[in-house]
Amino acid sequence: MAGGAHFDGGTTKDYPGKLTGFVLLTCIVAATGGLIFGYDLGISGGVTSMNPFLKKFFPSVYRKETADTSTNQYCKFDSQLLTAFTSSLYLAALVASFFASYLTRKMGRKFSMLAGGIIFFAGAALNGGAKDVGMLIAGRILLGIGVGFANQSVPVYLSEMAPARYRGMLNMSFQLMITIGILIANLVNFGTNKIAGGWGWRVSLALAAIPAAIVTVGSLFLPDTPNSLIDRGHDDAALNMLRRIRGTNDVEEEYKDLVVASNESKKIKHPWANILKRKYRAQLTVAIMIPFFQQLTGMNVIMFYAPVLFKTVGFGANASLYSAVIIGVVNVIATFVSIATVDRFGRRTLFLEGGTQMFICQLIVGTMIAIKFGTTGEADIPKWYAILLVLIICVYVAGFAWSWGPLGWLVPSEIFPLEIRSAGQAITVSVNMFFTFGIAQAFLAMLCHLKFGLFYFFAVWVFIMNGFIYYLLPETKNVPIEDMAIVWKKHSFWGRFIDDDQDNNGKPPHTPEV
Repeated sequence: MAGGAHFDGGTTKDYPGKLTGFVLLTCIVAATGGLIFGYDLGISGGVTSMNPFLKKFFPSVYRKETADTSTNQYCKFDSQLLTAFTSSLYLAALVASFFASYLTRKMGRKFSMLAGGIIFFAGAALNGGAKDVGMLIAGRILLGIGVGFANQSVPVYLSEMAPARYRGMLNMSFQLMITIGILIANLVNFGTNKIAGGWGWRVSLALAAIPAAIVTVGSLFLPDTPNSLIDRGHDDAALNMLRRIRGTNDVEEEYKDLVVASNESKKIKHPWANILKRKYRAQLTVAIMIPFFQQLTGMNVIMFYAPVLFKTVGFGANASLYSAVIIGVVNVIATFVSIATVDRFGRRTLFLEGGTQMFICQLIVGTMIAIKFGTTGEADIPKWYAILLVLIICVYVAGFAWSWGPLGWLVPSEIFPLEIRSAGQAITVSVNMFFTFGIAQAFLAMLCHLKFGLFYFFAVWVFIMNGFIYYLLPETKNVPIEDMAIVWKKHSFWGRFIDDDQDNNGKPPHTPEV
């Protein structure tokens, strides 16, 4: 297979240790940082499909929806102000990720989680009590800052705490929490939409305080990672922590490698400038392209606007929310599939299988909508057709949930050496949030103008990203995080960017053990 695809990361050194109950518990607690991101992804689309919410904050959209039942379904919800409500969070998260990068490196990963939980809590309170659009968007910005801090710190924390052979499984608990957050939000929306008096949307938005509180309280009890402790000068504490999380006293080799990586990282005064060096070209490219492609799968569009989308294709208000719940359940179940297989089959296999599955489903969904709605956007679809459409979307969601969803966070968090790890993760988060913002802001307008062609648009991007994975992403399963440079050195394309006598930490590369 081209692009160094045959390199097996499992041939690098395997440090002693096991998956202890302590590290499992800490990773589960840390992964709850994904709840706040997932809850927001799920809650936004449901709230924006509730008529009382639209009537209060976006009356023009409400009038457009209710005044003329023959309105073109593709353009029924096209409102830049409405999409600004959803997408403002992601712009705030983008900016926050750069500040979070500094705090994550200087004060530890758990501090960023704590800060993210507190700020998200404040945003939930502001949104739940919103009186006007300005207050609503101000709350969204606070939520975005909280998401930026959590998404910056949690994947890095998980990758550093986990033993190499279990890193994929434990890191994916972050994505699992995102999917659980989405499912909970969909269930909340389904229930609050039935509240008499039209104030159910306030409950949906305010309940974001619960996952925020879970993250905030949980982070208070988390230990710092050995990598972070060494990097901040707490060597003895780091050695004790490494022994505890590996469940053995035989950690000298791994500890020495962490110290070497930390010493090299301290020579780097400006990680943001250093990350642009030629020897980091591979990691920088992957850190940019994977979150970029992740947003162009179209998945976040589905999660943002699932209730709106199903309402658009002819489902009633309650039916559209119910369909979103079904998608949420599929998302959670499929993520468990990824957790169970990622360290066995590897990152590339899941990426390529999931991408192929999503590509086929996008083509089918686009064609089904084209057949019924054409370019006019007007149709009366039968119940069986709507159910089939939901089933195909569920297959698409499953493909994303065991590939680009969790792997989009896992791979960038595990490929950077310590000296630029926080900067690299900040780039991943900021690129992810920038394109999440862009797609969220543009989706309803794109749906209005591209119509069913929007699904073909995303299908083309899925095809392109499969090519990127096939040719340019080496396998990283089972590779110790401080030994990752050997993966890039052995790659037929990326190896040319690394000097023969140096790995990415500026020291002679490890000789692979057989």
